[in-house]
Amino acid sequence: MVDVPTSKDIRGQFILLGTGTSVGVPTIGCGCAVCTGGQLRNQRTRSAAIVGLPGGNLLIDTPPDLRFQLLREGIGIVHSVVFTHAHADHIFGLDDLRLFPFYLGHPVPLYVERDVEQVIRQAFSYAFSDRPLTHAGAVPQLEFHTIDEAPFEVLGTQVTPIRLQHGPYFQVLGFRIHDLAYCTDTNGISASNLRLLEGLDTLVIDALRTRAHPTHFNLDQAIAVAERLRPRRTVFTHMSHDLDYETVNARLPHSMELGYDGMCIPLPVSSP
Repeated sequence: MVDVPTSKDIRGQFILLGTGTSVGVPTIGCGCAVCTGGQLRNQRTRSAAIVGLPGGNLLIDTPPDLRFQLLREGIGIVHSVVFTHAHADHIFGLDDLRLFPFYLGHPVPLYVERDVEQVIRQAFSYAFSDRPLTHAGAVPQLEFHTIDEAPFEVLGTQVTPIRLQHGPYFQVLGFRIHDLAYCTDTNGISASNLRLLEGLDTLVIDALRTRAHPTHFNLDQAIAVAERLRPRRTVFTHMSHDLDYETVNARLPHSMELGYDGMCIPLPVSSP
């Protein structure tokens, strides 16, 4: 019998596990003030989030830093995972899910689009081999659930996918849960999908850097989206070392702020 894992109760909370770009901050080999200054809120692991729902903990993406992130936040169990897209900085921590089937008593449910499933099956082919397992836990035990742009239910809560453009070649999904939306890795949201983001309490949105970028919103573009949608609170994520936490926060509108690793946001529940 497997012991119940030690895990912080995060029900009703949305936690930013990582708020960094694909190379993280500090960036390898960089001597800039943000990378070398030691400011805790400039220490950004690869972007991911976890939300405490009535039926358990829903993880958004499995970045390469996942093990460290979960240990840092005291989260000992993941009940389900939903993926925004299949880029390396969002899936390459997948093997860190191996322990959770022991606690759950069944494979970890993964909610993915078909193209994301295909990439995961290729990148982690050892997890889907027909060879008999040498021992329990040798590979992650996973169960795919196909999603598209239709709302779906997971862990007792409805999740609404939001189609986002990620440069000229890729499309990804953001997710609205009650009155909070998480929209990372995007530089374009259609008018119809912006309507799905109306009436938010909290918007968490990609803001890579100050300069323009071909696949991500820069800070000014993300601010413009927030000003159009007018949520009560906007938190920026997926940030590079261009954005110093204290300097940038000091000049942002009062309802907007840079996120940071470990930031805990109350999950606003929609009115009946």
